[in-house]
Amino acid sequence: MGHEVRYRVRGGHKLQGTVFIQGAKNAVLPMIGASLMASKGRTVLRNVPIIEDVRRAVELAQAVGAHAELHEAERTLVIDASELTSPVLPAEIASRFRGSFLFVPALLHRLGEAIIEGVGGCNLGSRNLDFHYNGFKRMGATVTEHVDNGVIHIKAGDLRGASLYCDTPSHTGTENLVMAGALAKGTTLIKNCALEPEVLDVIDMLQKMGARISGGGTGFITVEGVEELTAVQHTVMPDRIDAGVFVMAAAITGSEVSLVGADLEHLGVAADKLEQMGVEFQQVGAVLQVRRERPLRPINVITDEYPGFATDLQSPIMAVSCLADGLSYIYERIFDGRFKLAGELTKMGANIEVNGNRAKVFGPTPLRGAEVVAHDLRTGSALVLAGLAAEGETVITQAYYLDRGHAHVAERLSQLGADIVREVH
Repeated sequence: MGHEVRYRVRGGHKLQGTVFIQGAKNAVLPMIGASLMASKGRTVLRNVPIIEDVRRAVELAQAVGAHAELHEAERTLVIDASELTSPVLPAEIASRFRGSFLFVPALLHRLGEAIIEGVGGCNLGSRNLDFHYNGFKRMGATVTEHVDNGVIHIKAGDLRGASLYCDTPSHTGTENLVMAGALAKGTTLIKNCALEPEVLDVIDMLQKMGARISGGGTGFITVEGVEELTAVQHTVMPDRIDAGVFVMAAAITGSEVSLVGADLEHLGVAADKLEQMGVEFQQVGAVLQVRRERPLRPINVITDEYPGFATDLQSPIMAVSCLADGLSYIYERIFDGRFKLAGELTKMGANIEVNGNRAKVFGPTPLRGAEVVAHDLRTGSALVLAGLAAEGETVITQAYYLDRGHAHVAERLSQLGADIVREVH
């Protein structure tokens, strides 16, 4: 990465005030992929989160020949993809950004092929991209994997509608197959689709562009291919994981805050679990008011696909449950290797027992500041939460992971009265 990013947090401050929730990372990345499908016009995306993954996606769009301008102050991205010049997703960008895969449908439709030099992202166990390839194959593409240099070459004369399914209801898988179907000849049926609100937001944008898609949110999506898609303006929905982290910041510090753009419904089961813990919510228009006055109660959490408990909020709720009055159980069903956080929280005084994909958190344990490591994005956000509640100073190293998913976390928490600084060494 070149430079070391650290967060320093001094705990013990109550939070108060109002903060803005960023646009959804998991909606904007497929939308950038979708914008490359428009053969005329300029796509304007608003409420874009200013995070590393978005910067990578913009670089990638430029690498394939699109004109893309990210206006950071206005959180707006303008893309003109009327001419694409290269089917290559270059390794130096693609390997640092798992979402690069979402560019494949546009390249297949516009240039007839896609060459992926490196597929990157967080190290999360054994999830792979097989069913994306298999979906493209069923639509008539050929997929060649060059094992020696890790290059994947996908070629398509004309994609044809087909009956497809997702082995697991992954949101990127669903979005990719929907985008592939949007310009294919004939009808595409996709079974076992993801139900996430981000998927519905991407479908909403594609429909504005002229795609004919029905069944979003039902697990069974039908796409009628059309001749072409045109550029549109679209506002990205708020990021429910960002919202969840800020809700938990109020929960762990026993505070009252207002979150602009957060939607209680999008939090799914996480909202119910936090209510069980003693957090109170009130949705007033676009503002979610959150407060926690009473002692935290322990909970049981089983992560699941939406609308279940989001795996991305599992680490943060583990941090919160350290302060709960009793024993909490956490069962991680989506990812392997999501409990690296337990060892870091233990350095801060937590008492956590991990057994495979299950963890027991024995609370309440007062947390103390320590030097800890963000092993991935979600560990990073959870350690920030722990630091807010800990006595003394917490130093989080390897914290560039946090910047991949959350924009201006230190500034936004400082607005609420937290003592937190982001340092680059």
